[in-house]
Amino acid sequence: MDELIIVSADSHAQAPPEAWPQYLEPRYHEFIPSLHEENEIYTTVFGQLSGRLSHEPAMRAIFDLDGRLAADGHLGIWDLDRRLAEMDVEGIAGEFVYPGDHRATAIFFNPFNRPRPPDVCDGGVRAYNRWVHDTMGGAPDRVFLVGGATTGLDLDGTLAELNWLADHGFKGTYAPGYSAYPDIPSLADEYWDPVWALCAERGLPLFVHAGFGLAQGSMFSMVDSVKKRLDEPGAARDEVLAWATREVFTGEFFSDVSPRRPLWQLMFGGVFDRHPDLKLVMTEVRSDWLPATLRYLDELYLEHRDDLPARHSPTEYWHSNCLTSLSFVHRAEVDMRYELGIETIAFGRDYPHNESTWPNTQAWIGDAFAGVPDNELRLALGENLIRFLDLDRPTLARIAREIGPTRADLEAEAAAASPELIGHFDMRGGYLKAPEGDRKLDEIRPMIFDDLAEAGVQT
Repeated sequence: MDELIIVSADSHAQAPPEAWPQYLEPRYHEFIPSLHEENEIYTTVFGQLSGRLSHEPAMRAIFDLDGRLAADGHLGIWDLDRRLAEMDVEGIAGEFVYPGDHRATAIFFNPFNRPRPPDVCDGGVRAYNRWVHDTMGGAPDRVFLVGGATTGLDLDGTLAELNWLADHGFKGTYAPGYSAYPDIPSLADEYWDPVWALCAERGLPLFVHAGFGLAQGSMFSMVDSVKKRLDEPGAARDEVLAWATREVFTGEFFSDVSPRRPLWQLMFGGVFDRHPDLKLVMTEVRSDWLPATLRYLDELYLEHRDDLPARHSPTEYWHSNCLTSLSFVHRAEVDMRYELGIETIAFGRDYPHNESTWPNTQAWIGDAFAGVPDNELRLALGENLIRFLDLDRPTLARIAREIGPTRADLEAEAAAASPELIGHFDMRGGYLKAPEGDRKLDEIRPMIFDDLAEAGVQT
């Protein structure tokens, strides 16, 4: 077939405030008023920050060429029909859906929420999972749901929730630890073996998306301080938002290297040996650091292999158990595709976030993958994800024949892209950034050494 099967490994949904009373168990309803207060703070700050990228007329004239953002195309965040329509326009046969969006706060369990007791956070996770099933579960051949992760403090409750996800057609779960809680062991600890066994048996891959390891509630004070500065009489809005952009978007949350940590914890901890069918998908954590990091992890493995439970090198685990999504892909990552492993990469559009490829996905990937051989293009845009996560290829191929672009379509979109549009890709998603390579190895070494020490290895 000439049409490309495009499967996005990254998109988002978020329960709107009006859904909270319906999906939160009654024992947590006493927390709803304060959640509304959080929501007003959160949406005000992130709405104004996002407006700098997408809502000003000069910006719209550059990238919203078809008026899809102006026509509220982002409302697929909580409307399945609108999501499917936007998928059709962009030629997306299928996509994975994660929790999180700036248009509504999460239900207790996010670092950007106020600090909450663990049982309240678990109640919020269950509420989100049931809402997204009811709201986005009506097109299981195209929309693949990934459940939020419970705290893990109640292991029986965690296993029950994972079974609920599997019973209701979810295609994966966040790995424990996206939001960190006190007294939770690392992912290498055998404490988690019942979780890994169930995930492997029930076909629930682990997803690490964007952040990982920040304490639940830890970022709320940052957002609250921005809101207070915006509310000050005579506040210079542009100055405050520029400061907030530095503090939030280029600060701890979005530049943190902690989302890389699950990789070596699972590898060095022998988790993939004990559970060989367990799969890990990493998305929106960039990929240009992976080759250098895997080489370094291999060196450590060879040096300490007799003291580690792992029986294979990290690179071997990478190719057998792992996949990464080039979520809002950078040019540099495409250039590194052989170093990364051409069969270990996927594509993610991050709909409908401001940094996403939407509403310019075809132009973006047409430019990024210019000159890439056809078989490699097909692997990266869909075939790898289909194979690795055992998706229904015949159904996705049928859908692609109806809506999918051809390579020529992508090339035409890329050729029509203005320099200003390419510049907007860079501003909103770092599209033209130089590859990281080994620049952050010094930053991650202490984490690796701490994890090796926990395993009894002296470095």
